[in-house]
Amino acid sequence: MAGTSSGRRVTSGDVAREAGVSRATVSYVLNDTPHQKIAEATRRRVWEAAARLGYAPSAAARTLRTGRSDIVLGVLPDWPIQHVLGRLIQQLTNAFAEHEFTFLVHSSAQPARPLREIWRALTPAAVLALNEFPETEAEAMRAAGVEVVMTMHGSAAGDARSSPVSPRVSPLVSEEPIGALQARHLVDSHRRLGYAYPDLPRLDVLAQPRLDGVREVCAERGLPEPDVRTVPLDLNGATEAVKTWLAADPPVTGICAFNDDIAMAVLLALQSLGLRAPHDLAVIGVDDIPGAALLRPALTTVVRDTDTLARGLARRVVDALDRKEASAGPVEDPLRVEVRDSA
Repeated sequence: MAGTSSGRRVTSGDVAREAGVSRATVSYVLNDTPHQKIAEATRRRVWEAAARLGYAPSAAARTLRTGRSDIVLGVLPDWPIQHVLGRLIQQLTNAFAEHEFTFLVHSSAQPARPLREIWRALTPAAVLALNEFPETEAEAMRAAGVEVVMTMHGSAAGDARSSPVSPRVSPLVSEEPIGALQARHLVDSHRRLGYAYPDLPRLDVLAQPRLDGVREVCAERGLPEPDVRTVPLDLNGATEAVKTWLAADPPVTGICAFNDDIAMAVLLALQSLGLRAPHDLAVIGVDDIPGAALLRPALTTVVRDTDTLARGLARRVVDALDRKEASAGPVEDPLRVEVRDSA
């Protein structure tokens, strides 16, 4: 935070004194106010004074000037923050910056401060939550002046400006296509699929729709329901799941894993049993984490274009703030399979 030699925050008055101009002139120059005839030398003097003093307008001052906060609050549920989620947060930060918004992230993992304390302190222009939260919370946000409240996943995902009796809207991000793409990669060579489900119930909002995507493809192709097993990130637990799949009648020969971490657990379990993918059990993951290509066999995985996803989410929020007609359905979320040795 910028400050004077006495330790207090630098103000526009300090910049005005340093530059030898009025506070109004400082405001006109730093805010690039149109229709103000200010000499170029004066403008340069103001900018140089502001730079020397390290002056930056406060968030409250910007809000008063523009009528809107420039903050978008991102709310993370209590999920593991791993490679892909971290990358998405960075790309959301970049995407909102392109629209001159600042993306700040709050994690709901305990013992974090309650969400209500955070948005009340910030009064952001918008809230973008990765998972749904109670409608009463969204109503309180709107009442306090938060213009747009959106959730990426969950049964009520979408723009929470709608009334509580409005029809549910589609999620901003759909997970079913991920499971469907995994299954389509396997079904031409495998007549029975298994699904490696995470052992963290808080991930159900992602895992369940991915499993639904696998189920839909199996039904389309006339295959049995996928054999679903919870696979912990633990070698003994993963080994028991693999044994169960191989002992089934008919045996499971292809596995769609919730993500690459769980897929790696399945591969290690196969190795512990003296078996190998894809000969004994084909495995496909999700996320293409950095270690996926280093495994032996290298892991086949679904890759999500998180940059395109982040830009689409930012555009949806900004359009809502600008009162533009909202697009229907999920944002663009390109997927592809990175084919390697495991499937």
